[in-house]
Amino acid sequence: MPKAKQNIRTNPHSPRYLAVAEKVDKDTQLDFTAALALVKQTATAKFVETVDISVVLGIDPKKSDQNVRGITNLPHGTGKVRKVAVLAKGDLAKAAEDAGADTVGDEDLIAKIQGGFRDFDVLLATEEMAPQIGKVGRILGPRTPNKRNGTVTNNIAAAVREIKAATRVEYRADKAGVVHMAIGKVNFTDEQLLENFKAALGALIKAKPSSAKGRYIRTLTMSSTMGPGVPMDPTLAGKLAA
Repeated sequence: MPKAKQNIRTNPHSPRYLAVAEKVDKDTQLDFTAALALVKQTATAKFVETVDISVVLGIDPKKSDQNVRGITNLPHGTGKVRKVAVLAKGDLAKAAEDAGADTVGDEDLIAKIQGGFRDFDVLLATEEMAPQIGKVGRILGPRTPNKRNGTVTNNIAAAVREIKAATRVEYRADKAGVVHMAIGKVNFTDEQLLENFKAALGALIKAKPSSAKGRYIRTLTMSSTMGPGVPMDPTLAGKLAA
């Protein structure tokens, strides 16, 4: 018997995506206002999409002194609801609970994580609990708390409130030297997204390693969750964020 023909899609994108992608000229770099207008126009999914920026940095990610990562606060938040777990004891545990943390514990929480508990987006830890983090480091991977990105702190109440309000965002260059950051939702006003964009890109510019040579912001793209990337002019964007 002849084999049944397989229905193989030659293009990984949906007809919806292909239709909106035709509106974007990949060879034309736009200023913020024009790029945002196009991002909103192409955000046609059946949910409120997130607005993201992708920044290709002029760094060598293999060099430890060019590892770009950190945290910043967006004036209007990202619009995302995030669950926060906290490793803390005593008064700081109470402060975390009062600030709205979803889960708070010490050794008992570590045991839960070792047992498979993952019902959180961000894990914070106080400095007292820092020596215990190694017990779950391999399990959590990049979600492991550390001082460098502000997830190990005794200012635990403020950290919880910032994350719950979605004003605090973490950025980190991947192995290709690319940073992806959410700057809000498509239903935010243009002014809100502009202020968030300035804060996000400004943080990346301030984080430029002293050893990085040449152009730092190489390419910059804005997109919605399900939409095509819209190229932006890095020079104009840099002046905007300065």
